[in-house]
Amino acid sequence: MPTLILLRHGQSQWNLDDRFTGWVDVDLTAEGEAQAKKGGELIKQTGIAIDRCYTSVLTRAIRTSWLALAAADQAYVPEVKDWRLNERHYGGLTGLNKTETAAKHGADQVKVWRRSYDVPPPPLAAGGEFDFSKDRRYAGVALPDTESLKSTLDRVQPYWESDIVPHLKAGETLLVAAHGNSLRAIVKLLFNLSDAAIIDVEVPTGNPLLIELNSDLQPTAARYLDAARATALPALA
Repeated sequence: MPTLILLRHGQSQWNLDDRFTGWVDVDLTAEGEAQAKKGGELIKQTGIAIDRCYTSVLTRAIRTSWLALAAADQAYVPEVKDWRLNERHYGGLTGLNKTETAAKHGADQVKVWRRSYDVPPPPLAAGGEFDFSKDRRYAGVALPDTESLKSTLDRVQPYWESDIVPHLKAGETLLVAAHGNSLRAIVKLLFNLSDAAIIDVEVPTGNPLLIELNSDLQPTAARYLDAARATALPALA
């Protein structure tokens, strides 16, 4: 039966600095590297053989995949990188300190921008420090200037259905090493969660979420491999 492992990247430098990161290509901290390696060690303990890996085009997710696969003794697994697995684009909040932003705009407004399903932050102004239009990773892409979780799901879902689902239907075991919001989008699709229910789902960094699926790709079992760092999971149907 198909198996899916979702792995959020380890702690990044801007996680540590409490800044809105989004599409900014920030690297892992030493703690983030350790989390990724531990995730791979936990995968190794399960004895699971991974057939292929998917990740975003952002360094913190790519290096998490490399470190985890190496620790699982499966560094040779084929890997595909795609921008559609990127973190949510935080628009005009990109690069700002979260605490300072709450002090400026009010904690309630920032909570809406961070945790609502379909309310995006203000758009990112063109031509600034975090304008990604000249980044060759996104050549030919109609770039967003901000995203909500809903619009993140809207770009994740077509890629999920066209590139990942066929391999699951073939019975493969896949690792997706990505970001909090792109992984939440996948969780929403897999568990058929409502717009309200997905708001409370949080994926911890560096903790592999192992999901066993039936032939219809419905989850039959799901658990975090590091139980001590697990968060609540949606109920199985």
